[in-house]
Amino acid sequence: MRHSATSRHTVMAGAALMLLLSGCAGSPSRDSTTAQPSGNAAPSATPEARPSGQAAADSSGGEALADTSGTAADAKATDAMKSTVTEALTRLASGTPKPATDQVTEVLTAAGVGPSVLQVSQSRTPTGLEADAIEAAVLQGKDCVIGQVREGTVTVTVLPVLASGKCFVGT
Repeated sequence: MRHSATSRHTVMAGAALMLLLSGCAGSPSRDSTTAQPSGNAAPSATPEARPSGQAAADSSGGEALADTSGTAADAKATDAMKSTVTEALTRLASGTPKPATDQVTEVLTAAGVGPSVLQVSQSRTPTGLEADAIEAAVLQGKDCVIGQVREGTVTVTVLPVLASGKCFVGT
C-alpha cells in the first residue's frame, strides 16, 4: 500500500510541475513585432484594451505622466512608444548587429525616451562574455515596451509592468 501512495504522490507532483511549467512556455505576447535590419517591421497584433489610469508619453521627453482619459489614449501612447522603440533599435541594429548597453541607451534617449522610464540589459555577462542579445524596456503606464536586438534582428513586444513597478527583474 505504501508503494501505491508514493507513486500517486509522484504522479500528482509531476502533473503539478507540468501545469506550472506550461505557464512558462514562450508564447507570443499580445503585441509583438519583429523587424529585420532592413527596417521593414511586421505588423503587430491587434492591441488589446488597457485599463484606464495608465501613463502616456510626454512628447517633450518621453517621461511617463498620469493619464486618466481612458483606454484609447493609453493604447495610442503605448503604440507610439512601441513604434519609437522599433524604429530606433532597427536603425541601430542595421549598422551594429550586437550593440553595447551604452549604444542602446544613447539611441533610445535620442529618440525621446526619458532616462527615468528606460531600462537596458547588460551587453556583457559578469564573466566578460558577450551577451547573446540585449534588451531595452520602456515603462509606459501599466505596460512595458520591450525591445530585443539579437544578431541584427529586432523584436519589440508589450508586456504588463511587474509588481515592482519595473519592467526587468533585478537591478
